[in-house]
Amino acid sequence: MKREHYIPFNKEFLLEEQIATISEDLKKVDEFKKLFDIIEHYYHYEAFNLNRNLKQNYALFDPDLSAKEREGFIGKSDFKVFKETLHTVLEHGNYRRIDKETLDKAFNDSDLIGLNLAIDFNAFKDYELYVRGSHKAKETVTKFIFWKKEIEIEYYDRVMIYLNYNDADYLNSKKVKLGKMPIDPGSIVLKIFKRVPKNDLETIFPNAIPMMSTTDKLLLWVPGIFGGVSLLSTTVIPALIGMYGAYQSGEAIDLLNSKTSLNQGLIALGILSAYLFRQYSNFVNKKIKYSKMLSDSLYFKNIGNNSGAFYSLLNSSEEEVLKETILAYAFLNRSKEPLTAEELDNQIESWFLSKLDTDLDFDVNDALLKLKSIGLAIEKNGKWEVISLDKALIKIDELWDSVFDYNRRDTEVLSF
Repeated sequence: MKREHYIPFNKEFLLEEQIATISEDLKKVDEFKKLFDIIEHYYHYEAFNLNRNLKQNYALFDPDLSAKEREGFIGKSDFKVFKETLHTVLEHGNYRRIDKETLDKAFNDSDLIGLNLAIDFNAFKDYELYVRGSHKAKETVTKFIFWKKEIEIEYYDRVMIYLNYNDADYLNSKKVKLGKMPIDPGSIVLKIFKRVPKNDLETIFPNAIPMMSTTDKLLLWVPGIFGGVSLLSTTVIPALIGMYGAYQSGEAIDLLNSKTSLNQGLIALGILSAYLFRQYSNFVNKKIKYSKMLSDSLYFKNIGNNSGAFYSLLNSSEEEVLKETILAYAFLNRSKEPLTAEELDNQIESWFLSKLDTDLDFDVNDALLKLKSIGLAIEKNGKWEVISLDKALIKIDELWDSVFDYNRRDTEVLSF
């Protein structure tokens, strides 16, 4: 499995782990805490601007707004800007897009519900799934009636689904039925879920419809057709024909044998009907199980919808960037000599593996570029170093002060 950039530890924990290496120097500890307190506030300000950008350019496609509200954003919401900004936020939050091969495998396999789901993709102009983090857990599933088996299932910690619906004319031409879904054609739906089984990704599509699998159909129709025809042709129908023929000809009817033959045939048909009913009930039970999974996903696993999803995405994006910055600065600050990006990357990944038993792919380039952009890191001949804590505090304070320069402008105006 490909290693992820995602760091599965919160920023407070990582900050304390780095502070522990300088715990004997109380002045450094205090400066380190202050530095990242200011950096966190600066990143939060950047996230605020991204959120404003996303909401502005998403409003025209937001299904939670009324048609009249959306009209007010014609010419103001730019789809291209929205999509680019969304991708930036997802990238900073270390989300990765699910490729077609993984998605097709999820559609064909099923870990928990054992049910085929049909999805009419004509409903969507475009759709994308992004995931972050994963873990494995033991689950007990029912196999064949009474046999239960414990299996290991891989879950995605977070899944975001992006659905861009086609316009009304296209939906009508393809005879796409949105059913009871309160979705306006041409709108864009965003949903974030937690703890989604890797092989049951299709369950988060709003238009997924349970269908009988080929196995279910064979178990239902083959015995029904061949068994029913065989019983009717060899027992029931001959018995009825014999009784009717005797009645027409006036011959004496061997009532006992005829009834016995007829009863045996009807009993066999009853047993066959019970078997068919049980097979159909199995399918119905799977549909009920799917409905429960769907309701659980909507009630317990759904953590953000449409514009409300931006807050979750931006929070994770902000935190991931801060964690990368903390680690890159701390390791470079402790190093006695400048490091190449590869050396720094190896040191941080080795630390995660030995200290926290976690194998991840640290995004060193993103971390170094972020440090450089806020003036804390310097590159010379492919080697990186950071400025000292006391200078870093002054630099980041200057950066924060320059965010709002209204007072400076007023001073310049007054000087004239």
